[in-house]
Amino acid sequence: MTQERQGQEQLDELKAQLEQVRAEAERYLNNWRRAEADFANYKRRVDQEKEEIRRYGQAALIINILPILDDLERALGSLDARLAGLSWFDGIRLIYRKLQLALENAGVQEIPAEGQNFDPRVHEAIHYIEGEEGKVVAVVQKGYRLHDRVLRPAMVIVGKAPQRVESSEPQEEEERREQ
Repeated sequence: MTQERQGQEQLDELKAQLEQVRAEAERYLNNWRRAEADFANYKRRVDQEKEEIRRYGQAALIINILPILDDLERALGSLDARLAGLSWFDGIRLIYRKLQLALENAGVQEIPAEGQNFDPRVHEAIHYIEGEEGKVVAVVQKGYRLHDRVLRPAMVIVGKAPQRVESSEPQEEEERREQ
C-alpha cells in the first residue's frame, strides 16, 4: 500500500502543479486581453487626435488671416462707388472673394450675428444701446468658426430695453401734504 500511497501523493502533487500552471496561464491570458484592449483604446485615441489635427491644424494660420480679410472688407467698403468699374478695383474685389472661398473650403464659416439673439458662446458684447432686449443690433467685427469651434467671436452691440425714469412728482406732492 505504500506504493499506492506514494502514487496517490505523486498524483496529487501533479494535480496541484497542473492547477498552478492553469492559473498562471489564465493570468497570462487575462493580461494579454487587457494589453490588447489598451492597445485598441490607444489606437482609437491616436486616430481621433489625427482627425482633430487634420480638422483644426490650420486654426492658427486662419486666425492670422482673418484681420487681413477684415482689412480688405473695410477697404472695399470705403471706396467710392464710382471706382467700381476700374480694373484694379475689380481685381481687389476678386482677391477678396478668392480669400473668402479659400477660407470656406478650409471649413471656416461666418458666425451669424446681426438680428440674432445674443449668445455669449459666439458673440462678444462691446456696447449696449437702446433696442430690442437681448438682440444683436450691430456687428463691429465679424466672428468666425472653424467647423464647430469658435475661432473668433463676433464683436457686437447688443440692444437693451430703455430705462424708465421714474417721476419724482408723486414724492414731491407727498412731501407738500406733510407740511
